[in-house]
Amino acid sequence: MDRIILTLFFLIFSLSSFGQKSEYSTLNIPDSLKQNANAVIRLSQINVDITSQKSMSIKSVQVTTVLNELGLRNLDLYESFNKNRRVIKIQSTAYDALGKELKSYKRKDFRDISVADGFSVFSDNRALYLDYTPITYPFTMVFEVEIETSNTAFIAPWSPMDGYLVSTQSTSLTINYKTELILKKKEINFQSKYPIDKIETASSISYSAKNLVAKKREELSPSFVDIFPIVYFALERFELENVEGMASNWAEFGKWYYNSLLADTEEIPADTQVKIKQLIGTEKDPVEIAKIVYKYVQEKTRYVSIQVGIGGWKPMLAKDVDKLGYGDCKALTNYTRCLLKTVGVSSYYTVVYADHDETKDLQNDFASVQGNHVILTLPVNKNLIWLECTSQIQPFGFQGNFTDDRNVLLVKPEGGEIVKTKVFTENDNIQITTGNYNITENGDLKGKIQIISKALRYNNEFGKERMSREDQIKNYKEEYSNINNLTIKKINFNNNPKTIEFTEDLELEAQGYAQNSGGKLLFALNAFDQSSYVPKKYRTREFPFEIDRGYTSEENIEIGIPDGFIVEAKPNGLELDTEFGYYKIEFITLNPNKIQCKRKLIIKKGFYDKSKYESYRKFKETIAKTDNSKIVITKA
Repeated sequence: MDRIILTLFFLIFSLSSFGQKSEYSTLNIPDSLKQNANAVIRLSQINVDITSQKSMSIKSVQVTTVLNELGLRNLDLYESFNKNRRVIKIQSTAYDALGKELKSYKRKDFRDISVADGFSVFSDNRALYLDYTPITYPFTMVFEVEIETSNTAFIAPWSPMDGYLVSTQSTSLTINYKTELILKKKEINFQSKYPIDKIETASSISYSAKNLVAKKREELSPSFVDIFPIVYFALERFELENVEGMASNWAEFGKWYYNSLLADTEEIPADTQVKIKQLIGTEKDPVEIAKIVYKYVQEKTRYVSIQVGIGGWKPMLAKDVDKLGYGDCKALTNYTRCLLKTVGVSSYYTVVYADHDETKDLQNDFASVQGNHVILTLPVNKNLIWLECTSQIQPFGFQGNFTDDRNVLLVKPEGGEIVKTKVFTENDNIQITTGNYNITENGDLKGKIQIISKALRYNNEFGKERMSREDQIKNYKEEYSNINNLTIKKINFNNNPKTIEFTEDLELEAQGYAQNSGGKLLFALNAFDQSSYVPKKYRTREFPFEIDRGYTSEENIEIGIPDGFIVEAKPNGLELDTEFGYYKIEFITLNPNKIQCKRKLIIKKGFYDKSKYESYRKFKETIAKTDNSKIVITKA
């Protein structure tokens, strides 16, 4: 009897263990890797074989344990493909917390989707995507992919860290290549505290790391790639959509780019050439000619994304843009360049990493296929004017925060050149607020203000004139969230694209702005330009911090108090001068019924050591408190 029971026990145990992989059990994850983590990369193994200038294969295995719902964003069950990038194998298997198999997915289970961005008219890029909905947490997903491609221009960078709130148990990358192709690499932040093993031979290189704990994102932290280790790769001899290329330096790369991607696109129809020359007339100044052409392109064309051709890198023919009236950044920039060329004005097709939220440079010491956007550069004497050719509303020569302050590549017939786009300093990014308001006996506010915004402050504001009235009012209520019961009575705008200035004239009211306390009225004198943001306090900060753009705010407001009231208490002014910026506010009594609020705030761009974070936080905290300091008035 005992023998029968024992046999049944082992049979049940064997059946329950079938399909179970103990190495995927979450019990095997060290506690240190679970701390602060939404997901754990149990294994990331990538093998790249480059057998020729036009042949590369990539095999990858990614094992990810998702600890909670927030970790789903790190489950990248997705692989792109096109006519020159083939998915040879793709499969995935889900396991529960104990490592028991839940379900296996083959290629047929992956959705074939377009990777068009919603704006694309043409795109030949597609992807296989597994839409997985978990039934429980934690779970582990194994994702395996094999790729073959003739495009060797793009070799994905490698980092041992997958992002914030993700820990790494084991990760590795190996690249094997033909020595005559010359594999270049650029290691960034490898001197940091993350242990990385590297093995390099004449025809291969490998990196690996283990047991890297998850990191929390801290406020004002620099870009991820400015903090964590990352290595970039590129071949000096590569292939891009059946076109062979060379990139030993930027001059050589730029020459290849022009000859292979631009030179055969420049034809402009004869009737358009005549039209442009008629518009220009007797004008000889190249800048004024460029303004005429830029306006012509803005009025004639519109932006659409086109992801076909040489990897999405070769622009449409200029004559096709002329005929169709649309194009993507490449097409519209190249079209503008070609129009200028027909009237003898030189300009350069310019490759850039564009982003409103962060400035990302082309690496000036690492020539390779980089960038995600194209603008036009107009050389004038020793200066450069930047043109954003995809916008129908952007002022001539104003690039805004989409492409400012970063390294870009000028593509010239004689070769490429890395230069830096315009840096808008705190002396450029100015906003000036002037006006007045009165407080009634009931504590209501009635006033008029004028706001003038320049440079990047202009960039932030000039879009208001194209909003609906409803959205304009909603925007102002958010902007002046410190004023309860705000009513916008009148709105007038003046957009001056020549001086890059945007002016807002407002009439506004607010019931009960001043708090009535026992017959006394309390209210913040600085009603319209409060800086309320205070960075988070950290007991121990780990990373440096960055102020990515500087700016200046100036305010001059006169405040009228009702007849029969006197000032019982008035806040003191304050002046602060720090390495982060300057702040001064004054509350000046002009007469018994009128007070002037004068304020100036300058915030400087900078990259600062973590040891200075608390000083900056206290600087901002003091400003926030002072901006909101209140006056007390009472009946005489």
